[in-house]
Amino acid sequence: MDNLSEALEKLKLASSDSATDSVESCLDCLLKALANNNTEASMKIQEMSVLPLLPGLLNPQSSCTPKVANIIAEVAKNEFMRSSCVEAGLIPPLIQLLNSTDQEVLLQTGRALGNICYDSHSLQAQLINMGVIPTLVKLLGIHSHNTALTEMCLIAFGNLAELESSKEQFASTNIAEELVRLFQKQTEHEKKEMIFEVLAPLAENDVIKLQLVEAGLVECLLQVVAQTVDGEREEDIAQLKTSSDLMVLLLLGDESMQKLFEGGKGSVFQRVLSWIPSHNHQLQLAGALAIANFARNDGNCIHMVDTGIVQKLLELLDRHVEEGNVTVQHAALSALRNLAIPVVNKSKMLSAGVADVVLKFLQSEMPPVQFKLLGTLRMLIDTQAEAADQLGTNGKLVERLVEWCEAKDHAGVMGESNRLLSALIRHSKSKEVVRTVIQGGGVKHLVTMATSEHMIMQNEALVALGLIAGLDLVAAEKDFVGASLVSVLHKLLSDERSAPEIKYNSMILICAVMGSEPLHKEVQSLEFIDVVSKLRAHENKTVSHQASLTEQRLTAQS
Repeated sequence: MDNLSEALEKLKLASSDSATDSVESCLDCLLKALANNNTEASMKIQEMSVLPLLPGLLNPQSSCTPKVANIIAEVAKNEFMRSSCVEAGLIPPLIQLLNSTDQEVLLQTGRALGNICYDSHSLQAQLINMGVIPTLVKLLGIHSHNTALTEMCLIAFGNLAELESSKEQFASTNIAEELVRLFQKQTEHEKKEMIFEVLAPLAENDVIKLQLVEAGLVECLLQVVAQTVDGEREEDIAQLKTSSDLMVLLLLGDESMQKLFEGGKGSVFQRVLSWIPSHNHQLQLAGALAIANFARNDGNCIHMVDTGIVQKLLELLDRHVEEGNVTVQHAALSALRNLAIPVVNKSKMLSAGVADVVLKFLQSEMPPVQFKLLGTLRMLIDTQAEAADQLGTNGKLVERLVEWCEAKDHAGVMGESNRLLSALIRHSKSKEVVRTVIQGGGVKHLVTMATSEHMIMQNEALVALGLIAGLDLVAAEKDFVGASLVSVLHKLLSDERSAPEIKYNSMILICAVMGSEPLHKEVQSLEFIDVVSKLRAHENKTVSHQASLTEQRLTAQS
């Protein structure tokens, strides 16, 4: 340590004289001390205020520069030294050195900047603002044959790509082409993994997704899948997962997805289809998720249903009733739900037996599967009276829905259960369905749903409750009283924030329940006339007209 103190003193003197030889020997001594005991040597460097001297030594023409940058890189391995490096003004001269043609200077400079900014989003953002991304991308292109420099660039990209502010800058470079070119050259698993770690955060950006597709990344990924699908080594399994996951991520961009779909004739789309009957769970999962992503517009959905994809998904689900792979179940149900959105697909999918297969998962205890199951059934019965009637009179289904309506730990499942319960009534308009829901204890949940913070759910609940009142008021009377329906309607009508549709349907429902003596008494006791008469002046003509009709009804029966 005495030698280090002496070297630091000499460095302070030599740096002012610009004596290269003596500076170099001091730097060698520092590097040796850091290699021996980095923490202790770094503390000594800080103690003797040497860091502020280093910007002056970062001269592009000096032979000492790689050693100075190396010292900074070593010192900045210590968290307690990083702010001192910033305060010493080391970042700007280091960034300048990235324009050097000396590969050793570039390597040590990259290490130094990486270590100083390690784990600091604010410093990484500073680098981005200083234009470091285009410079590094350019370096990757020039020095792709230099393994150490390539790895340095990849590590830097991996760190910077985590920041949202970096995506725009990356998108303005040819990073996609460079990474794909680099990927194509790699044979080692570790090197491919390094590139994957950069690709994943970059591919979250839609512009870069398209650039990666155009640069040929998908073909690379398909090749990896083909090479690893039957592999049993850990690295094969890891690469298969990473490649297929990345493929699915690329399909989340509308433009990149449509480019790969190619009207349903694209070779990539066809290859992905072949994953669904695979015996590999990871490929089944990726295939189903890919179909769900392709099914994001009506044209694609209609084409896919017409070309028999539904049958493939049903066969996959059938295999997983017993095997019970939750992620595959969830993905296949997601795909079916999306495919069921266009009206022309609904009857075709119902004829193909989709509802029957989906119902096999009714006993699932996994909320993600429950959520997608509910969404798929709700999409299928939309405007399909016969199917809504059939499902709505299925006592086991209604019983399960009522149970899930109380799943307070899973808001999504609870919301979808309520919406499906309402949809069964709204689309069937069947007295039998209404009776099944009443007997199953579903009425109170629909009344609660009318108080939801989401207007669409409030409205769906009110329409369903109106149908219940219209089709079988006598059977529903007790549940309406028990759930304080009249009180809920009074609140909805009194609340200025209630949307016009909510006010309108609440008044329709008030008129519908007046045929019940106990409910009629409740309406009278809450003085609805005052609330309704105010709504006659409502700016929405449909609401004001219904207010007049409701007021007349209330007055006539008071």
